[in-house]
Amino acid sequence: MRLKKSLLALLIAGGAAAAPALAQPRVSVSIGIPLPPPPVPVVVVPPAPPGYVWVPGYWAWHHDHYIWIGGRHVVERPGYVWAPDRWERRGERWHRVEGSWERDRNWDGGRGGSGKGHGKGHGRG
Repeated sequence: MRLKKSLLALLIAGGAAAAPALAQPRVSVSIGIPLPPPPVPVVVVPPAPPGYVWVPGYWAWHHDHYIWIGGRHVVERPGYVWAPDRWERRGERWHRVEGSWERDRNWDGGRGGSGKGHGKGHGRG
């Protein structure tokens, strides 16, 4: 019985110690690509179901060429907007910047203004 309690205490302590590590932001590594991405295709954005927003597609680098990753609906985050994936030129190379949620500076706390968790500059289906 004593061994069980010791193991349980050890597991709880280990979990508590790991919790801050789990909460850390993820780190991404960017590899520079010498070729610019192709133009973004024209996409008809389907209407969003209630509580969802459209996250546009993007070009991803796969081994030695670009592939198109299609857009999708995701659950909205009130008070945030989706900043889409994009490619930035840095010197002679291109680097993908992952899409992410950003605070909506126009959000009024849900009191009737903007801030539906929409994607920046894209159809809000």
